[in-house]
Amino acid sequence: MSIPTEPIGSIPRSAELQAAAAGHAAGRISSEALQDLHDAAVRDTVKRLEELGSPVVTDGEQSKPSFATYPLAGLALDPDGAVIPFADGHTRQLPRLTAAPFRYGVRSGSYLTAAQRHATVPVKQAVIAASALSLLYPQDGIDGYDRDSFLADLVDEAEADIRSALDGGAHRVQIDFTEGRLALKLDPSGGVLDSFIDLNNRVLARFDDAERARIGVHTCPGGDQDSTHSADVDYALLLPRLFALDAGAFFLQLASEADPDRVLRIVGEHARDGQQIFVGVTDPIHPVVETAQQVRDRVLRAAEHLGTERLGTTDDCGFAPFGDDTSTSRETAFAKVRARLEGTALAAAALGV
Repeated sequence: MSIPTEPIGSIPRSAELQAAAAGHAAGRISSEALQDLHDAAVRDTVKRLEELGSPVVTDGEQSKPSFATYPLAGLALDPDGAVIPFADGHTRQLPRLTAAPFRYGVRSGSYLTAAQRHATVPVKQAVIAASALSLLYPQDGIDGYDRDSFLADLVDEAEADIRSALDGGAHRVQIDFTEGRLALKLDPSGGVLDSFIDLNNRVLARFDDAERARIGVHTCPGGDQDSTHSADVDYALLLPRLFALDAGAFFLQLASEADPDRVLRIVGEHARDGQQIFVGVTDPIHPVVETAQQVRDRVLRAAEHLGTERLGTTDDCGFAPFGDDTSTSRETAFAKVRARLEGTALAAAALGV
């Protein structure tokens, strides 16, 4: 396939796996038994993605509690951290750091290695952005551990997390930056967003040009339980700042946008030379599975604005960024992946590339 296509990351967990995770949390299932189920779920996810013809696969985040909290094992945390409200009224709450030092308990390279054992094609690895984890630090501070010290530790840990996947042979490391659009909802002046971008660029500055070419950034307005947290924020407020991030690729939610042509024009104006653009061509929170022809037409529209040399396709968001999300079935997720793959191939043929 001459137009590259990659998944974002998460695939819905089976009911069996979700029940086992709840049983482990309640002390009814051993860590060893849960690990066996995780491995089986990763194996099945990789196998099904490869059977669909996906040129790049992920582990589906089958063993992550969520896309955001996987590094936090062993930290001193209270559950009453920042609250993220979604449009349908439900919320997600981050924990709050209570003591120094900040250290990752799990690195993304371990998830990559687990997926590579089952894969015969390249594997990409999603990681959480440093900006998202910066929300763990409490507003009233921590005695003996000021915010600057915390951020210095966070940058070190985020670098090590990305490097563990790069050094492990990841096809690409994708930084999940869904809080970018949310930042503009919380602070329309853009100050919070600018601070997030500056922090993430502190991490990206630790890598050379060749490494940054293998690092991507994903943005979407959130996707959880068929709802979003910031779809009402105008993309025009985010995109000009987004491309200031020193990454080689960008994975952009687009299929669910009301005016994709307007968004594509903005992308074309602000994306920098050398930055590859993967446009979302399936909407994971919409229950209807796209047809290959719908995907083809979305790709052709993007090519009109961006050309074909830097164009790729993806899904708008992960299908289940939080492990307990049951709003989308595995079958629906894989059907949408199939549509993305087939539609991208149809568009490539139509474009003669």
